[in-house]
Amino acid sequence: MTPPDKIDKREQILQAAEQLFAEKGFDGTSVRDIAHEANVNLAMISYYFGSKEKLLESLIEQRFRISIGILEELSNDQSLSAWEKIDRLIDYYVERMVTNRRFHNIMNQEYNTDRSSEIKDLITRIKLQNLERIKGIIVDGQRQKLFRPVDIELTLGSIMGTIAQVTSLRKLYCNLLQIDNTDEASYSNVVIPRLKVHLKQLMRAHLDIKNEA
Repeated sequence: MTPPDKIDKREQILQAAEQLFAEKGFDGTSVRDIAHEANVNLAMISYYFGSKEKLLESLIEQRFRISIGILEELSNDQSLSAWEKIDRLIDYYVERMVTNRRFHNIMNQEYNTDRSSEIKDLITRIKLQNLERIKGIIVDGQRQKLFRPVDIELTLGSIMGTIAQVTSLRKLYCNLLQIDNTDEASYSNVVIPRLKVHLKQLMRAHLDIKNEA
C-alpha cells in the first residue's frame, strides 16, 4: 500500500498546482511557485511527476477519474428512470463545475492553446468517454418513448455550454445576478440552484416526447 504521507504530499502538490494554474495560468506558474505553495521541496515535484506538463496531466486524470465512475454507475442504474438520470446528471455537473470552477478554467485555458497536443488529446479522450455515457442515457430515454428525437450532440452542448458560460464568466454573472463578486459562497449558493432549475426545465421542454411536433 502507498504510505499515507506519500499520498498527502502528492495531493498537496496537485491542489497547489490547481490553485496557481487557475490564478496565474500554466505559463505564469513555475515549478518553484508550486513547491512554495505546497510547502514541499522542489525536488519532490520532479520525483512525483517529472515535469510541470506531467503534473498537469496527472491533475486532469485525477480530477476526471471520479466523474467517470459516477457517470458509469448512473448510466447502469436500472432502478432509475431516464428522467431521473437526466435530473441527477444535471445536479452532478452543476455542482461539480461550479464548486470546481478553477479546475474547469484550467481545462479551457489548456484546450485553447497550441502548446501541448498530448494534454489536448487527454482532455478530448476523457470528455468523449463521459459524453458517450450521457448520450447513452438519452438514447435509452428515446427507446422508452420518453424522449423525442433530438440532436443529441448539441443537446449535450446546451447543458455543458450553459454551465461553462456561467462559471467562466463569473464576474459578469455576479453583476447580472447581483451577487458579491468577492464572496465565493454567495456565488455558489445563488448560482447552483438556479442553474439546476433552469437546465431541468430546459431539458423537459426539449426532450419530452409530448412536445414532439
